Parts: sequence; structure tokens; C-alpha cells
Amino acid sequence: MQATAYTYDPESRSGSVLLDDGTPVPFDAAAFDAGGLRLLRPGQRVRIETGDDGDAGGGSDAGGAALRITLVTLQTF
Repeated sequence: MQATAYTYDPESRSGSVLLDDGTPVPFDAAAFDAGGLRLLRPGQRVRIETGDDGDAGGGSDAGGAALRITLVTLQTF
């Protein structure tokens, strides 16, 4: 799935991306580290992999299934 980097904190290595429909989805340090990146700038196009977020925190504030990002890496063509 593709998204756009929205926020990134280099100290915690966490942040959020915007899906193509404008939905913000947070990611944690584990997802960032899984992608092998060293830095992420807001506006960069990224590829993400997601999993269902059963009962852990994170994801959307709305009801229904929340997404948990498991990998963030650069989008290449």
C-alpha cells in the first residue's frame, strides 16, 4: 500500500503517514526500523505494510478495525 509521510520524530523513530484518502495512520519505531530507513521527511512517498490491530493501541480513533503499520520504506517505481 502507498502513503505519504506526514509526521516523523527522529528521536522516537515514530510518526504518521497519510493514506491516499487522507486518513492519518501512526507508525512506531519497530515499523520504521523494519524498513531500513535512516530518515523520513514529511511529503515523501512511502510504501507501507499493514496488519489488523486487534486490541493494541494505535490506528484510527473511529470505530471499526484499526490499521497497524508493520513496515515503512521508500516507494520505488
